[in-house]
Amino acid sequence: MIRTDLVVQTRAAFLRPSVVLGLATLAVHVVGNGGYGFFRDELYFIVCGQHPDWGYVDQPPVVPLIAAGFYALFAHSLTLFRLAPGLAMAATVAATAEFARALGGGRPAQWLAGLCALCAPVLLALGVFYTTDMLQPLFWLMASWCLVKRIRTGDERWWLGFGAAVGAGLWSKYLIAFYAAALIASLPATPLRRSLASPWFYAGALLAVAMIAPNIAWQYRHDWPFLELSQVLSHEKNRALSPPAFLAQQVFAMGPLTVLVWGAGLWGFAARAPYRPFAIAWVLLVACFIAEHGKANYMAAIYPVLLAGGAVFWEQRGVRARLVLGAAIAAEAVAFAPMAMPILPEETIIAYMAALHVGPALTSAENHINGRMPQHFGDMHGWPELAEKVAAIYWRLPPRDRQHAVFYGRNYGDAAAVDLFGRALGLPPAISPHNNYYLWGPHGADGSVMITLGGDPEFRDKAFRSVELAGRTDNPYAQPSEIQPIYVLRGMKPPLAQRWPKLKRYH
Repeated sequence: MIRTDLVVQTRAAFLRPSVVLGLATLAVHVVGNGGYGFFRDELYFIVCGQHPDWGYVDQPPVVPLIAAGFYALFAHSLTLFRLAPGLAMAATVAATAEFARALGGGRPAQWLAGLCALCAPVLLALGVFYTTDMLQPLFWLMASWCLVKRIRTGDERWWLGFGAAVGAGLWSKYLIAFYAAALIASLPATPLRRSLASPWFYAGALLAVAMIAPNIAWQYRHDWPFLELSQVLSHEKNRALSPPAFLAQQVFAMGPLTVLVWGAGLWGFAARAPYRPFAIAWVLLVACFIAEHGKANYMAAIYPVLLAGGAVFWEQRGVRARLVLGAAIAAEAVAFAPMAMPILPEETIIAYMAALHVGPALTSAENHINGRMPQHFGDMHGWPELAEKVAAIYWRLPPRDRQHAVFYGRNYGDAAAVDLFGRALGLPPAISPHNNYYLWGPHGADGSVMITLGGDPEFRDKAFRSVELAGRTDNPYAQPSEIQPIYVLRGMKPPLAQRWPKLKRYH
């Protein structure tokens, strides 16, 4: 009898919506994540993780450390290397289903919430390659779960769990601080205002600060580079979107049909006073990111919370409505998946997007010229070829020049590509004044011989004794900014060590 009960319980556990949908998500990413090549930021994360530290100019250390670890184990397989983001998204989908249960939803609500999280294009994309966003939905769900437990039990000690979730999330991206601030700002307008008088609320806040303290200390020691970077991102790099355009990108990123679910969740949270912080937080975040020119994908991490709330609403609408909605969302996901995952050949996805009248600019959140492919696909092309071309130029140099030669990257993508792919080709470590490469310095290079891709003509002509055109990159699917001539620069004036502080570029 005991053995039979154990089998029944085990079978029930494995048939839970969270488990089934989580495993389905992992299977989707194992099958679909290995296309194209390494993404620009993945290369940079690997190099950062190979220089372990408490922080970096443009992100906390957790994602780079994970990327470097998986690269050390699986450099030969893009599919296995990208297992980490796939696992993160599988956990997110499972947690979304479980969050629906925490909100009082039954199995139908759990199935619908998890299915929507699995099918949302932006979440599909977050499970493909390494980004600082890949763990954010999971941590936002953890913090939200603790808040729901506080609402349902009245136990103020759940603020400690909330603080722990925020503190852990800050180690992957600082964005969760905006979510925590938005939730806290909403408390006076809800029955949770009583928590503002509880010592447990402040203990949770102190716990979050204590957890991230080593990273804050690193930022302080380096003169707060992330704050300097954020100003540049807000005012120069990111596209300024009008409120309608920003909201349209939200709908496109999540899939148009899922608005019926997360919109219902938003409405449901707003209508129930104890749960109103989730609705107010969404409004505050939208207003903040529009005002500060934030990317539309900055909002991605809040939608699993809203999807769970909307699934509970739809659970009460009847079986036929849920089945029709779920089937329609799954069909929509099939149509959107090729634009989120590298599953089609390059020419096929270009033709596919053209047939749907979806241009690369629609999927871009930054101010730059787009190529034939969306930015997140274009940035998966051209990196090994760049390293090979640089290596060919390097080995053609006279032996005396090679002793001083170094690749000077305009940005961390160029530098990281040559760093990683150039090692097997005998290249020395690359240098760059961009983001954390600036802090690593010029590695003793004096600027007497530098190989570089493109760059500022005025800088080349004024700073060097001679400029030689030595080659050109030509990958047809790479971003236009990476299709550039390759130069050999000689005789920097003054030497690189003197010029380095003025070359800093946090962008």
